[in-house]
Amino acid sequence: MRNAVFGGGPAVLPLSPGLPAAALNATLDALRPTHVVTPDGVEPVAGGAPVRDEVAVVIATSGSTGTPKGVELTAEALVASATASLKRIGAGAGERWLCCLPTSHISGLQVLVRAMLSETEPVVRERFSVRAVTGAVAEHVSLVPTQLRRLVDAGADLSGFRTILLGGAAAPPDLLAAHPGIVTTYGMSETSGGCVYDGTPLDDVDLQIGADGRIMIGGPVLFAGYRFGEPFGGGRFVTSDLGTWDGERLTVLGRADDVINTGGQKVVAGAVAAVLAGHPGVDEVAVLGRPDPEWGEIVVAVIAGPAGLDELRAYAKERLPAYAAPRAVMRVRSLPLLASGKPDMVALRNQI
Repeated sequence: MRNAVFGGGPAVLPLSPGLPAAALNATLDALRPTHVVTPDGVEPVAGGAPVRDEVAVVIATSGSTGTPKGVELTAEALVASATASLKRIGAGAGERWLCCLPTSHISGLQVLVRAMLSETEPVVRERFSVRAVTGAVAEHVSLVPTQLRRLVDAGADLSGFRTILLGGAAAPPDLLAAHPGIVTTYGMSETSGGCVYDGTPLDDVDLQIGADGRIMIGGPVLFAGYRFGEPFGGGRFVTSDLGTWDGERLTVLGRADDVINTGGQKVVAGAVAAVLAGHPGVDEVAVLGRPDPEWGEIVVAVIAGPAGLDELRAYAKERLPAYAAPRAVMRVRSLPLLASGKPDMVALRNQI
């Protein structure tokens, strides 16, 4: 990794060693690396194809269909992102970073880049656990809300961290109050990770809202293109997220493809989930649309926690239009998660 970003070495495609065989083979078939590095050594791959000269890292992502897609990132974009991140939070040389997110995802990989720029070795935990986090000696850590929730519920001592970068999903207000150093982040693989901190773009990041309400991002943190696609032509990257921007603060409303059409009204699932997350009887929540013969779709809340449908509807109606209140609740012990720590929406859609 260090050689790919800072040494002009071959580009890398980081993959989780815990991937099921079928998922691993699908990713290798789709992205066609030239070599595979395992504990047993380096093996050439038949049919592998080199990347463009400027590419340092390829991040494998999966859309709603689950088809692997490769986001190509240059060393310049990764370093620009990490440098702006360190500057924004005031992190200095010699300060350590805890990495308990998968390094095959941009959030975990950027922890490594920040550590390298800080001239320290990252504290890497292959698996997240309360003990692994609280036992680490580091000033900074990057988490997703589900991880932070489990730390808070376990009564973990987080006072040793000066900064907790929190991204990947919306977090309820009570969780944001759990530590004075929490900084919310917004970004994706195509933007080299988080590029908006606490609603404010990092230095040199250009942010606008399109006519269709989608968030558009420009600047040096942008990707070089998709694997086997045309190079990114510059300008602004049009995300799949809806948002509002008042010139000072970005508010992310949810994904454009998560709009639920119910009774002729459009409901942004992420906005409903953000509201329901504030209910004291909700520990974790996701919101989806389910086909319905009368309404077209109905709003379904998938929750971990004791809250019932009637109280959730009443709570939502106090804060949202009545049509956005959930019409059904599915209760789970905990939300299924992707390796990145985000809710597995494909799995949830298959359940409702």
